[in-house]
Amino acid sequence: MSEPSPKRCIFFDRDGVVNLSPGKGYVLSWSQFKFTPGIQFILQKARAMDWQTVLITSQRGVGKGLMSASDLDNIHSEMQNRLAQAGAAFDAIYAYTETSDCPHSPKPDPEMLLTASRELGIKLEQSWMIGDSDRDIVMGRAAGLKGCIRFLSDKLPEVDADYTVSDTLVLGEVLKEIL
Repeated sequence: MSEPSPKRCIFFDRDGVVNLSPGKGYVLSWSQFKFTPGIQFILQKARAMDWQTVLITSQRGVGKGLMSASDLDNIHSEMQNRLAQAGAAFDAIYAYTETSDCPHSPKPDPEMLLTASRELGIKLEQSWMIGDSDRDIVMGRAAGLKGCIRFLSDKLPEVDADYTVSDTLVLGEVLKEIL
């Protein structure tokens, strides 16, 4: 039996891309989680074009004791349930929680991308990162991704991305062009 062929992937940051940015705070419960308008459509289209979608997120609120790991799991479970109803659920979620038992490294360390590549058979050199902060872009570059897209948010950009978009409408146009 042959090995499955490596896959292309779009990696998504969570806060500020998949859900509206909470600003300087944290999304601590599902009631605070608000999907970015149009993101479900973006995820549907990526999956329809045979791209894997993986969520890469830093959730330091767990390590700071502002929420429990169970709270974070509940948020992600509800998010996945809602996305699944639209045919847009993520293939996997990797979260850095800043806890002593967290198996992941903080951004911009590319460890979560490298782990996803190894575990899911992803070809990093054919994959893209969509994030709203410099550390997302730096992480994607360090992992050897094909490219990085910055989703503009309240974070001041200091590192250039391959593309910069203001909303999911523009993101959809960029993805049509590059995918």
